[in-house]
Amino acid sequence: MSENKERSEKIKSANFRLVIGTMAGSALLFSGVSLGLSIYNTYRSNGGTSFLYSLFDGNYTSFTDGTVAEVSNRVAPSVVSILTETRTTNWFGQDTTSSAAGTGVIVTSNGYVLTNKHVVEGAKKIEIVTSDGATYSDVTLVGTDPLNDIAFIKINSASNFTPATLGDSKTLQTGQQVIAIGNALGQYHNTVTQGIISGTGRDLIASDKSNASYYERLSDMIQTDAAINGGNSGGPLLNGAGQVIGINTAVYSDGNGIGFAIPISAVKGMLRTIINTGKAERAYIGVSYVNITPSVKEQYSLASSRGAYVSGSPAIIKDSPADRAGLADGDIITRVNGVEVGTSGSLATLIGEYGVGDTVELTYLRNGEERTTKLTLEAYKAPE
Repeated sequence: MSENKERSEKIKSANFRLVIGTMAGSALLFSGVSLGLSIYNTYRSNGGTSFLYSLFDGNYTSFTDGTVAEVSNRVAPSVVSILTETRTTNWFGQDTTSSAAGTGVIVTSNGYVLTNKHVVEGAKKIEIVTSDGATYSDVTLVGTDPLNDIAFIKINSASNFTPATLGDSKTLQTGQQVIAIGNALGQYHNTVTQGIISGTGRDLIASDKSNASYYERLSDMIQTDAAINGGNSGGPLLNGAGQVIGINTAVYSDGNGIGFAIPISAVKGMLRTIINTGKAERAYIGVSYVNITPSVKEQYSLASSRGAYVSGSPAIIKDSPADRAGLADGDIITRVNGVEVGTSGSLATLIGEYGVGDTVELTYLRNGEERTTKLTLEAYKAPE
């Protein structure tokens, strides 16, 4: 084996982790560990807030005998039960209180928790129970993603939690082994189920059984046959390396063994913005688009089989980053910073990996000609 190839193989087998926190200034630290060379990039603030994501792509790690138990035990301290109380007033002016339970995953050492928006929607009281049985009542809803079923909550009364490591949902493979951890049926804490990724890029309309009038359109979802039961919402979907690759969100009520999770890449940018600024802002470029499928390609006679076809009313939001960058109705956005749209995730998911103020390069087709443009992402504003 050549020296370069041997070095490459060692790098592939190393356990890389990148710690992202609050400040733009950083210190690069190197530390040797038993599993190989680990690289830590730390951004520190007064609170030392950070979240972990890995430079080692665990999507190519398979579960073997005993590793399901090892991974689930390792990640279990990061998985929490979320208990909520919601108060409603009926037609007679009487107040009623209802309780519900879901799941969350700790993503920073000082208590930021990632879950589904529908788990905490309308809650007047939120409690968190950790894997060791400790209950926390001083919990704040920090914000929600305006474009996704994602919420960010914060445990205020303690720190030194064990955060889960976030993986990379851009390189997911159909047939890849995964496990899900959640508060099954709202009472069986840290229930572990195993399965595979059945597909990616799924679009669906989800509803809450307890509220027949509540519907939400979800796009670019991960489909899995790992059992996702009531109460599992907001829990992590994990690869063979124990990295969070999705947030379990929905189950198909008329199907057997069909569940869905939000890709973790869609969450990272907003999480970083919340940590950096305290503001729950989602980065956006300001376009309406259609994901290109074989039928969409045929319908519009498009030159590409993949990408985001810029189309809508309006197709370009006035004074948005896309407007200032010169994008136009009919363009096909094919790559974000060199990552293919469609193959590695939808345009919204790939943009979701970046925060407000980040600059990205878009590759797009116009009249069959490939072009590039750079734009600075801004905070999403709901259309008037």
